[in-house]
Amino acid sequence: MSSPTSPFPDRIELTGEGLVLRDWTEADVAAMPALFDHPDIAYWTPLVSPFDEAAARARLDRDRQLRAEGSVMLLAITLDGGAPLGEVMLRRAPEGTEIGYAVGPAHRGQGLAARAVRVMAAYAFEQLGARQVILELEAENAASVAVATRTGFELLDVPLIKGEEKGRPFVLQTWGLNRP
Repeated sequence: MSSPTSPFPDRIELTGEGLVLRDWTEADVAAMPALFDHPDIAYWTPLVSPFDEAAARARLDRDRQLRAEGSVMLLAITLDGGAPLGEVMLRRAPEGTEIGYAVGPAHRGQGLAARAVRVMAAYAFEQLGARQVILELEAENAASVAVATRTGFELLDVPLIKGEEKGRPFVLQTWGLNRP
């Protein structure tokens, strides 16, 4: 079992729910703009917009840096280890072990986010010893609220997280899932 300060593995591949969650690679840089350069993703996530090849390269570099620090792990959501369809994140933070996700517009409606969240939550519980994983969502983000409820998360009675990103104010609710 890892302690909260131990690093994430240099390489990782998680399987389950008909998915393979794998490391981002240089070969994925060309595919990332089609996944992340979209108004929904620009609005609901902290990802830069426009999201072009330079943004993809910067994201890949930042992923490697944060992984080495042991704070964040970003994995490509795939069906078979091949083409990326989206991303799932695991972040160790003072407020808890957080999961986040983004699915490319062409790949929505397949349950990819919910399946990726379940696989990542299982990893957090089984490999990292997390007692609870959280999602931080805007109440108006109906798709993410649906993922939270579909995956068994419950709205927690904790203070809302207020902030501003890209010139837009936001208010996040915290949803939690306890270790089974």
